Amino acid sequence: MDPKDAPISDVAIENIVNDTAPEIEGFKHRVDDIFVKVDTLEQRVNEIEQFYSSKSKKQLSASKASSIVKDKDKEKHIPSIKKQQQDASRREAAAAKRMLELMRQFGTILRQIMQHKWAWPFMEPVDVEGLKLHDYYEVIDKPMDFSTIKNQMEAKDGTGYKNVREICADVRLVFKNAMKYNDERSDVHVMAKTLLEKFEEKWLQLLPKVTEEEKRREDEEAQAQLDMQLAQDASYARMARDLNNELYELDVHLEDLREMVVQKCRKMSTEEKRKLGAALTKLSPEDLTKALEIVAQNNPSFQATAEEVDLDIDAQSESTLWRLKFFVKDTLEVQGKSPVNTGGLSNNNNNDTNNNNNNNKRKREICDAIARTAKKKSKKPS
Repeated sequence: MDPKDAPISDVAIENIVNDTAPEIEGFKHRVDDIFVKVDTLEQRVNEIEQFYSSKSKKQLSASKASSIVKDKDKEKHIPSIKKQQQDASRREAAAAKRMLELMRQFGTILRQIMQHKWAWPFMEPVDVEGLKLHDYYEVIDKPMDFSTIKNQMEAKDGTGYKNVREICADVRLVFKNAMKYNDERSDVHVMAKTLLEKFEEKWLQLLPKVTEEEKRREDEEAQAQLDMQLAQDASYARMARDLNNELYELDVHLEDLREMVVQKCRKMSTEEKRKLGAALTKLSPEDLTKALEIVAQNNPSFQATAEEVDLDIDAQSESTLWRLKFFVKDTLEVQGKSPVNTGGLSNNNNNDTNNNNNNNKRKREICDAIARTAKKKSKKPS
């Protein structure tokens, strides 16, 4: 069968152009390369969209961050994410060193309490069995003593106290356990109550330093979060600009391919035009509107949305005719494989149809871009 007499559904790329087989294959390879490039760009676009959509609306720094990353000069001064991570490590190390100093000062308070003449009952764990305190663990949930506290303060395996408030809580627990288990008139209860009061007095002397350090850590962490947000915004802003430039380059590539196709496009035969006109009548109203929009793209005076449309096939350019032919071919293939026309298929067949539909859509979009006759006069973004 002569390609010119082929049904509308059998349109192939090699039927568009008057060229040799190797050159046609080269053209196909270039189109395939564009597919790969588009897939890569889509993944990067999705990554950028996910980043901005996941940003919390509650972040008070969002507007500030956005204003900064829009200014390229200011953006250059925003530390990178790697630099932020390095700064965070140094900041954590400095904070840990300051906390160790506070814990050392707390150790001085603890030694003073442990040296008190009434501290001896609290130096070691309670001898529950030796004293026959059978109900001790029913009354006391978490036993505590000074030797346990001291060992945990000196631990080097990472199981020790992380901050001074943890030690303070355990010292209080030593005395509160004794006061809870022993009658308030007993010697142990009185001794525990007295030492707790002395401890609280000394703790109040250290507390301002502890509070100051906690406030400093809180401010540093808040600033670090803001800096990291700015760094991420700057990073994704750069990524978006790079992506925009790559899209421009891809558009230029498509334009070059379009020019090549238009220059090599053979004329459509009278019989092909007749079949194309007949095929247009088989389109759904929605698809017919899309077909008319293809005509309008190359013919500004054509009113695609008018109530009555007079489409003169013979008056259309060759590139418009071929774009219409491709569009009609793909659309009719989709209609022919739809469940309405087939009476219902299995889920697997439906999935295959969906995949084919998606592929046809992608191919049609690229062919549309290649076959445009009005060359874009876009300015390359900076």
